Amino acid sequence: MRATVHLSPGLIERARREALRRGLTFSDFVEHGLQLAITTPQPPPRRHVHLPVSRARGGTLPGVNLDKGADLLDL
Repeated sequence: MRATVHLSPGLIERARREALRRGLTFSDFVEHGLQLAITTPQPPPRRHVHLPVSRARGGTLPGVNLDKGADLLDL
């Protein structure tokens, strides 16, 4: 069956060179690519993950001094 598809000239040239390198006709190369695109399973869409945001106030716990990095290592 024949079909008309509009592709960019650069893409066509790259596809022709790759088909030649693989020893395929341009049509066979395009058909193989379409078969791969159709039959390759797609990963499920990523779910939106809700990250809770704390609305707590009050700063750090007693005894925690953020100005002294070495002290933080002891916690």
